[in-house]
Amino acid sequence: MDVVQIFPRLHLLRFPVGQAYLWHDDDALTLVDAGVRGAGVPIAEAIRSLGHDPADLRRIVLTHFHEDHMGAAAELAGRYGAEVLAHHLDAPVVRGETPGPPPVHEDWERPIHAEALKLLPPGEPARPQRVTELSDGDVLDFGGGARVVHAPGHTHGSIALHLPSHGVLFTGDAVAASPVDGAVILGVFNLDRSRAVASFRRLAALETEVACFGHGDPVTQRAGAVLREAAAGYGGPSPTSPVPPGPHPARAPGVVE
Repeated sequence: MDVVQIFPRLHLLRFPVGQAYLWHDDDALTLVDAGVRGAGVPIAEAIRSLGHDPADLRRIVLTHFHEDHMGAAAELAGRYGAEVLAHHLDAPVVRGETPGPPPVHEDWERPIHAEALKLLPPGEPARPQRVTELSDGDVLDFGGGARVVHAPGHTHGSIALHLPSHGVLFTGDAVAASPVDGAVILGVFNLDRSRAVASFRRLAALETEVACFGHGDPVTQRAGAVLREAAAGYGGPSPTSPVPPGPHPARAPGVVE
């Protein structure tokens, strides 16, 4: 697992598939997403390597129920007492009470998804017994007030987190950065593409300087403008590739390598 500083209060934790983010307030730590099954020990080691105590992990906010985002949530919550939070539409899946609906793939997504599944650890992740349910507009007590933004489409209960006092947006898988050229794109493997596009546009309208994605390099300069330019490329017929039609920068400004 790679640990990358975005700025002193924020670090990216990069796994073989997907990534999580660690936010450091003066008296507590917040994890946005929890990686894959078995990632609890590497996450705790990363926290220690940054000079923090995993016992200070107060909350784990899940952007959605997919196992590359909630895989270690139960392990970390059980070991360190962290609260697990998810949107109320995804929380029953996170708890294991109901199966999560599978994505509706575009044709070009099928081979990509098949390859991504090979990178996941075998077996089912443990399920947290308690999950605090969130709704659009809730404000969480970290980062000067983190507002929950419902961003359905990838899953029914996908959320983003907007920290206006720091200009930071965690998009989950509603938005991504292309592994090919770093261009900002609509997240893939969605349940409902039209709702996903609408959510992308909603997130792009927020004032942000830094955008942190569930997959791909964050944008650390002018993120709002970059997202708005990318979102404008969507609409009409479904694209036939993960990069929408229209001009795109080879790499968005300020991406973290």
